[in-house]
Amino acid sequence: MGIRKADVEDWKQISLLLNQLDYPNTEHFIKEKIEKFLKETNEELLVFEEEKKVIALISIHFIPQLAIKGDFARISYFAVDTNVRGKGIGRKIEEYCTDLAIKRNCDRIEVHCHSRRTDAHRFYMRQGFTESPKYFIKMLSQSD
Repeated sequence: MGIRKADVEDWKQISLLLNQLDYPNTEHFIKEKIEKFLKETNEELLVFEEEKKVIALISIHFIPQLAIKGDFARISYFAVDTNVRGKGIGRKIEEYCTDLAIKRNCDRIEVHCHSRRTDAHRFYMRQGFTESPKYFIKMLSQSD
């Protein structure tokens, strides 16, 4: 089937892909997160489906900018099932999102990719990304 918008019924396969990215135990809240994402106008949650099975996902945010002409697109989660990596699926999804970003007046796509994900770093470099050396994060405590 190829690339399509995710739907809530994809939650189990999305949770398994997130687990491969070292985000375990999402099955307890992932349905609600997917529902929220599907309502957001500046968010796309896409999956790659093959033989009725979700084998990849990408979440991309479109961030309007005030002080510069172009807007930003940010990839927040991007996973291709480990059993099908190297077959061009990630490239197809990234290129699809690049086209979406251009249509949304974005002049750049950014992605945070943890230092331990060296294979992903090589993928992004092949796709034309360059490294931006500073990234800061402030953790906010939340009670469960």
